Amino acid sequence: MNSFSLRTSKAIAGSLFVSAFLAACAVGPDYVAPDTHMEPFHHAQRVAERPTTLPAPSLDSWWTGFNDPELVTVVQRALAQNLSIQAAMARVAQSRAAAQAAGAQLLPTVDLNASYTAEHQSVRSPLGTLASAFPNYSRDQKQYVAGATASWEIDLAGGLRRAHAAATAEAQAAEAAQLGTRVTVAADAADAYLQIRGLQAQLTVTQDQVDTDARLLDLVKARRQAGASDEREVAQAEALLRQARARVPSLRISLEAQLNRLDVLLGAQPGTYAAELGAHAGAIPDVPAVSSNDAPLDVLRRRPDIIAAERHLAASNEGIGVALAEYYPKVSLAGALGFDSISAGHFLSAKAFQPMGTGALRWRLFDFGKVDAEVKSARGAYAEALAQYREAALKATEDVEDAFMTLSQTGLRAQEVQQEVDALTRARDLSEKAYRAGSITLTDVLDADRQLLVARDDLDATRADVARAAVRTFRALGGGWDASGEKLAAQD
Repeated sequence: MNSFSLRTSKAIAGSLFVSAFLAACAVGPDYVAPDTHMEPFHHAQRVAERPTTLPAPSLDSWWTGFNDPELVTVVQRALAQNLSIQAAMARVAQSRAAAQAAGAQLLPTVDLNASYTAEHQSVRSPLGTLASAFPNYSRDQKQYVAGATASWEIDLAGGLRRAHAAATAEAQAAEAAQLGTRVTVAADAADAYLQIRGLQAQLTVTQDQVDTDARLLDLVKARRQAGASDEREVAQAEALLRQARARVPSLRISLEAQLNRLDVLLGAQPGTYAAELGAHAGAIPDVPAVSSNDAPLDVLRRRPDIIAAERHLAASNEGIGVALAEYYPKVSLAGALGFDSISAGHFLSAKAFQPMGTGALRWRLFDFGKVDAEVKSARGAYAEALAQYREAALKATEDVEDAFMTLSQTGLRAQEVQQEVDALTRARDLSEKAYRAGSITLTDVLDADRQLLVARDDLDATRADVARAAVRTFRALGGGWDASGEKLAAQD
């Protein structure tokens, strides 16, 4: 080994030692996750007391708790085919690549190069004019070059490590956002499915009401011909029939909109699965119990949007270190080992060996005013991210509280409407008995039928609302992904 190579090796070894010594001295604050204190959910008891016959499902796959195979198929199909989820997965891949690139900045860069040059030199150029005066001058020149170059920025202040940590945190935020998209898609698909079932049930009841009002109109017309009724009663009966028929188009419009919405959620053109769901009007599924034992902090640890906000906060903290590192000098090393010869016969000889080493120092010594501004901007970004995290935590608890209240109160309304239907059913049965006994007219019986159908329509709509409120609750609790199976660094 010649003296130059020996000096280069010593310089590289010394730089490695200095870099390793300063590895634990990265400037900037070390990240500490914010301490969030939350009181227990004050509407949790309302949900716990809600009567139900189905047990509480696991939050990871809450859609299986409705005991509806068609609902399970719809949600699983949405999770497998939804385009928003695929786009979110692509964003995760981009973020991971960015983190990988930031990590690569910590490592030396090594390039291999080789070249061959053939030149017929001009004797009129400055170099050719001088060279042509020498004996045995040849205008045909050749050059053979091959070697390797390496460069390395020594991360003295830890700016590169902070940048790598920030990029890693952003990649983890993208992973959490992808999980959030999954939660949203599952909930939206279930919501569309439940609305479809509710609208189908309402259409069935409305058609029954149309048939009842048509019979009522026929009866009133017959009574009018017999002189037992007048034109006013005929007009009233006809108005009731028109009112019932007028409701059918609006229900069909709403049903078609939900069928199309579901197809898009399933990553398909509208109309693809409409026939499958519209072939028969399935029953509105029963609502399972909802576990209300989770504390607010448990929900925050599970909800993907909170995980993403916390990871953005961690990345902002590392950004402060990146900015502070600009106060310190940057040292880089570069070296090259190779061969350079004008003849192929001596290309790999010792005389053609050409090593080179350089060291560089860059220090923004007279640019501290700009560095000050960059540090202030980084600290401002961290303060903004912290406020956004805290706001996201408050909104998460707001979602849960609203969902708990909606579920409990909609369930109470469903109970009341059910009792109304039961009472009207008894009234209709008594009316039929009275009619058979000759105490009342058939008009009174049909009117009792119509009231019962209206109440049944209201009950179907309310039952669908209860199921949708349960879906909203599962979504607010962060359900829809396997928390135990995901390895997010946010929870490390």
